[in-house]
Amino acid sequence: MINKADSDLILIVDDSPETLGMLNAALEKENMTSLVALEGNQALSIASKMMPDIILLDAMMPNMDGFEVCTHLKNDPQLRSIPVIFMTGLSDTQSVIKGFESGGVDYITKPIVHSELIARIRVHLANTRLTTSVQNAMDLAGQYIFAVDKNGSLLWLTPQVNQLLEKYEGHDLWESKALPAQLKKWLNCSPSMGMEFTLSIDNESHKVIYLGKASDNEFLLRLLNNNTESEASIIQERLSLTPREAEVLLWITKGKTNKEIGQILEASPKTINKHSEKIYKKLEVDNRTSAASKAIQFLDH
Repeated sequence: MINKADSDLILIVDDSPETLGMLNAALEKENMTSLVALEGNQALSIASKMMPDIILLDAMMPNMDGFEVCTHLKNDPQLRSIPVIFMTGLSDTQSVIKGFESGGVDYITKPIVHSELIARIRVHLANTRLTTSVQNAMDLAGQYIFAVDKNGSLLWLTPQVNQLLEKYEGHDLWESKALPAQLKKWLNCSPSMGMEFTLSIDNESHKVIYLGKASDNEFLLRLLNNNTESEASIIQERLSLTPREAEVLLWITKGKTNKEIGQILEASPKTINKHSEKIYKKLEVDNRTSAASKAIQFLDH
């Protein structure tokens, strides 16, 4: 079996043996290990067994084209995080858009310039590793975080979110259809950071907080159960604060400046500063970091 720890594992999918041989040689020179597939179904089978670090995918192939292959990859929870770079001789705008819509992260036109391809591969490998590190950190922190693309489809989710969703009957169907439909409609409204949205699942309501974009097509969201107390209410009760002070402290825990908090709560930075000073006094702390630390211990428990 190939030892992925020794080198990056790249799956090349192209119906041209000549192209496969050329790219395989180029990757070997960069100490990367390559796998090859001549058609779509073979590519999907190899990907599920070997979990490549990145996939180079020819857009135009017989039977199953690259766009369809990519769609299958992105619909598979185990494979959807693998970056896909399209290789195509098509440079028209519509084909490029189709590639991104099916889940590709990048495209490169044929004839392929090897130095350019290697550079793009390294960039996407680095981005993927950074994202994975962030996900692992959030998993360990017990956060109810998940990410979706612009169509509302799940890209990844922490174990806490997965556990919550699994309690619903037919959750697989809900994740593939009902969830994307609700989230896509909301994301199309271009929510700003901190805005909230309510999801409906089996007659239950779940509040979603928009945390921002991790990339051009990766939106970070935090899930709260509307049947439980809101975060601000928890902070208010546990730390004996006023409702407004609790809201200010909640945004402090999210790393917002007084100016940003003022914009969110429609108040002046000076007013937010006064609330902050009262919070510090009540909590017997000297700064934002200490105040946030006291509040965070009561969240997600």
